[in-house]
Amino acid sequence: MAHTTDATVTVLVYSDDRNTREQVRLALGRRPAADLPVVEYLECATSAAVVRALDRGGVDLCVLDGEAVPAGGMGLCRQLKDEIYRCPPVLVLIGRPQDSWLAAWSRADAAVAHPVDPVALADAAAELLRARTGGRTPAAC
Repeated sequence: MAHTTDATVTVLVYSDDRNTREQVRLALGRRPAADLPVVEYLECATSAAVVRALDRGGVDLCVLDGEAVPAGGMGLCRQLKDEIYRCPPVLVLIGRPQDSWLAAWSRADAAVAHPVDPVALADAAAELLRARTGGRTPAAC
């Protein structure tokens, strides 16, 4: 992992809508589960910013808005999985539960439907972060 400390994980949140980015941050909070490190957020409003951030490394999870414009999160997810070496896990926000087939096409690691359900989002993010961090636990207080 590209972290200077085991006390944090980095979650990239992509949406052209700042309200959606805020909903994701509020749903995940400081840590999506008690057994995970504290989350640091990296917000991106454009697909180009997402690619630049992932090229730099250090991202543990991407949460991509499937309804973002002009570049939707599902198309961006597929691009990232093709182009980014060791792409971190990607959770996409889909417009409707029926869009889960699109999430599968995009090669997303998980999908949660809009509007953001805080419990579903935190559960999905926690599962992906646990797998990514190899069970790394937060530093003792």
